[in-house]
Amino acid sequence: MHITRKFAVLILSPVMLFALGWAAQSKGDGELLKTREAVWRAWFADDTKTLEELVPPDAVVISAGEEKWKGQPEVFQGAAQFQSSGGKLVRLEFPRTQIQHLGNVAIIWSKYLVETEEAGKRTVTSGRVSEIFIWKQGRWMNSGWHTDAEK
Repeated sequence: MHITRKFAVLILSPVMLFALGWAAQSKGDGELLKTREAVWRAWFADDTKTLEELVPPDAVVISAGEEKWKGQPEVFQGAAQFQSSGGKLVRLEFPRTQIQHLGNVAIIWSKYLVETEEAGKRTVTSGRVSEIFIWKQGRWMNSGWHTDAEK
């Protein structure tokens, strides 16, 4: 019986530690996903204040169909152009998301769907996005992303 208890402790301890770690990671993922959504919504709303807080100056952005890579200034410029053209976000969805944690870095792999309206015309865009977040100064920051269009 004594050996059985030791065996049970040896087997159950790693399982319990895994479960606790998974629960802690899941709790942290809620804040991470909330930050990701805040970045997207801030871009469509041209919310420069939020973008400045969540997209660092050294961000790198690669967008589908665009040859030139962008940094924070171009991110702000694109948001301003979308807003000044009268564009508005109608729908934002992430139907599939997977998160990979590497220390203070998290990579979010997702499928996305965006519906916008400009000049009374609605457009739906979908594709994949890889986003890199860094835990810095007590919060998640989106240090870069790469989107592609769905075919």
